[in-house]
Amino acid sequence: MDITDPESIAAALRDLPKEFQEIDVLLNNAGLALGLEPAYKTAIENWERMIETNITGLLRVTRAVLPGMVERNRGHVINLGSIAGSYPYPGGNVYGATKAFLAQFTLNLKADLLGTNVRVTNIEPGMVETEFSVVRFGGDQAKADSVYQGMKPLSAEDIAEIALWCASRPAHVNINRVEVMPVEQAFSPFAVSRKS
Repeated sequence: MDITDPESIAAALRDLPKEFQEIDVLLNNAGLALGLEPAYKTAIENWERMIETNITGLLRVTRAVLPGMVERNRGHVINLGSIAGSYPYPGGNVYGATKAFLAQFTLNLKADLLGTNVRVTNIEPGMVETEFSVVRFGGDQAKADSVYQGMKPLSAEDIAEIALWCASRPAHVNINRVEVMPVEQAFSPFAVSRKS
């Protein structure tokens, strides 16, 4: 489905086979990053598209699925955030802001769902080698490959296993947040620009 198109979302959910109509787990994986330019050089259209995908699209899908979960008094919303929502990096301006929004939205969902058996989790990965960087760099595979050069990033399978682990906990257990990085990644020191 195209999560930037409300009719596409409605059609996809409406056309699910009968045995899949009652959604038990919603895995929100809206993670579009476009470019790595500083805020004063980036195209506003890239910002708008990231917001439309990572925030608005995710909200639309969540809002479409959540009432059924509440009505059935079961379900699990698993959002794929990013460490970029907590730790800024040059060029991560709006992408990081969308992930910070997602972190707060996840907390607020948990507060709104208090008294129901619907669970909410935010998984916040660091570097994961998928098509993410290829998309970010407009299809430039060499540039995308350079992001992971000389280190072993997380894989999509690593994140899928974490999501499965969160979803398979006993019904009374809610994993609020999981932050995960490859061993070869850490937080950056505070940056200081000094004039000589």
